[in-house]
Amino acid sequence: MRITAAAALGAATLLSQGCPSAYQRTYEKETQRLEAEQRAADARAAAEHAQASRYAAVVYFDVGSTVIGGDGQRELRWFVERIQPYPQAVILVQGFADSTGAEAKNRTLSEDRAKAVAGFLGAQGVNSSRIVTQGYGTESPAAANATVQGRSRNRRVEVTVQ
Repeated sequence: MRITAAAALGAATLLSQGCPSAYQRTYEKETQRLEAEQRAADARAAAEHAQASRYAAVVYFDVGSTVIGGDGQRELRWFVERIQPYPQAVILVQGFADSTGAEAKNRTLSEDRAKAVAGFLGAQGVNSSRIVTQGYGTESPAAANATVQGRSRNRRVEVTVQ
């Protein structure tokens, strides 16, 4: 009887220390499978972001205006069509102004332009939770404000994928 009890005790010790149970092996395999799925999902998301971030739009405005003209509407519709396959993409809408007028007014105007574009995107079916707006006033001009043409390029909203 002593040999049987000692053998049973030895077998139990061996199993508990060095031989994984079927449950433990199944758990480890499932964990590995889930980790592989997560890595694949992360890789797909990164590839989708890289694809979506290729698209951008620029909308130009008249002096002191937040009205999106026909060209701007076409540009934004084009942008929306391109990003529809990427519903997780976050859209950054940045408004700018030329140097005409006071800086405080230009900051507000640039914010209002960004909000107008965000509203247009929302009307085209883009979920507002995906849109981030910012207004920069006269910061970061696209061209010199010394000429009429330069100022017209600075009255803009840039739309990009973040």
